[in-house]
Amino acid sequence: MEFDYVICGGGSAGCVMASRLSENPARRVLLIEAGRDIPPGSEPADVLDSYPMSAAFNPAYHWTQLRAGFAARAGNAPGDIPPPRFMEQARIMGGGSTINAQMANRGGRADYDEWAALGADGWGWDDVLPYFRKLETDLDFADPASHGADGPIPIRRVPEDQWTAFSRAAAEALEKSGYRRLEDQNGPFADGWFPVAISNRDEHRVSAAMGYLNAEVRRRPNLRIVAEAEVEALVFEGRRATGVRYRRAGKVESVTAGEVIVCAGALRSPAILMRAGIGRAAHLRDHGIAVIADRPGVGANLCEHPSLAVSAYIRSGARLTERRRRHVHVGFRYSSGMADCGDQDMYISVTAKSAWHAVGLRLGSFLMWVNKPYSRGSVTLAGAGANAEPVVAFEMLSDRRDLERLKDGVRRSVALFGTPPLSEVATSAFPTSYSERVRRIGAVNLKNRILTDMLGLLLDGPEPLRRAMIKGFITQGDDMDRMLADDALMEAWIRRSVAGTWHPSCTCRMGGVDDPMAVTDPAARVYGVENLRVIDASIFPCVPRANTNIPVIMCAEKVADAVKAGR
Repeated sequence: MEFDYVICGGGSAGCVMASRLSENPARRVLLIEAGRDIPPGSEPADVLDSYPMSAAFNPAYHWTQLRAGFAARAGNAPGDIPPPRFMEQARIMGGGSTINAQMANRGGRADYDEWAALGADGWGWDDVLPYFRKLETDLDFADPASHGADGPIPIRRVPEDQWTAFSRAAAEALEKSGYRRLEDQNGPFADGWFPVAISNRDEHRVSAAMGYLNAEVRRRPNLRIVAEAEVEALVFEGRRATGVRYRRAGKVESVTAGEVIVCAGALRSPAILMRAGIGRAAHLRDHGIAVIADRPGVGANLCEHPSLAVSAYIRSGARLTERRRRHVHVGFRYSSGMADCGDQDMYISVTAKSAWHAVGLRLGSFLMWVNKPYSRGSVTLAGAGANAEPVVAFEMLSDRRDLERLKDGVRRSVALFGTPPLSEVATSAFPTSYSERVRRIGAVNLKNRILTDMLGLLLDGPEPLRRAMIKGFITQGDDMDRMLADDALMEAWIRRSVAGTWHPSCTCRMGGVDDPMAVTDPAARVYGVENLRVIDASIFPCVPRANTNIPVIMCAEKVADAVKAGR
């Protein structure tokens, strides 16, 4: 079986590449996805839902064996750092866009101008803006200079008359605290709060699979989609990629390709390259892998947005109702003022429902992350076999600037919860994190539904009972007042509790030909070999100040144009 393009991975980037490259009827395109396909009209209810967390934590949509280490231990760090823990990574057509929070933001000019400065020539803000416009249909803003009107991904904001009382109170507290309102999150990039942009139409998610692999695209005779098939190996003749082997239903099949395009995400794309012999030579030899191209940047430079939360109990009249599904209406970004960290280096999402279950319904959160992180981790191999999950070490907080900004974010969040009118609808602020225990309770199943229904009723009890429940069950003894008074105690909690935002990136970064740590050139071609590209969040030179899904789609649109133009 011969194809002009074989695309390995049906996440956001893979869907874009398959759609755009198959626009030419003379080019045969194969898309291989490890997870299940979801053709138009067959989307499960939890995938379509405006409330995303039921899909996000549905084990049926995950790689079930992936583990990741999050925090790094500083030389004098107090407390123990938890071992690697399960990380929800999508295994379904559309990838993260099928189960994510539907956040649709771009980042700002400084992010992409930095990409160009780091060697990704042609990726400055003025170069990427046309592709942000191309991918979207903005349902609220019609300015053609900054927004698209006919792209595959609809983008909107929840009208204020549909916000919860908690969200409205949070917006008022932000105003009183000096944060100015920005009408358009994807407009001028400045400090302030805003209605959050989402990839959603008519209260339904629109993933990359829904937007780019619609029924019309799927009818193209030159496009073949193979789902529930895992890529086992890239096939080379010398340094030239010539095809792919994949396993489906226990059978191994091989295809030849004019060009192989790896779109497996920032954790799996570098693993696929390393198993093929592209990576740091000594590491490959340790696993008995013959070296095709010595590229030490493969798997290095792993970026994420380190995250924590401060939560509070929402009084009954201010909660999200079943009729209103969307749980995040307001977000804000700010400049920490820390030296060398730039502007808008912090982000906080105001979450009116903190989990899918009855306890989450009663908790509002300020979910904060370091928007411009400086810590770097790595992806390495545990073994040469295709079934071995990669070793993921984010090394969060290895750069102390990230730690200090999370401390400041915790203090800001507590102060906001104490600001009227927010303090009138939410009470008992406490520290929260996505611990292994929280993850287990967050898995969508009947047992957790029954358990959290019971706990939710207890939270609605008298104030002393609620405080005892929060301290004994939710925080397991972590006390906000004590942490605010003891910097060392807060640092220990942050190091123990820090998590990511499901934004892994930068492990096959773009760069100049003279950069030994660059993996791809600005057209996403892998250095040292022929006929091989990588396109997903792994090619980011550094993670933008944004949720990563819309930037990934932008990158795929831009690279697709480069491929079609023969660049």
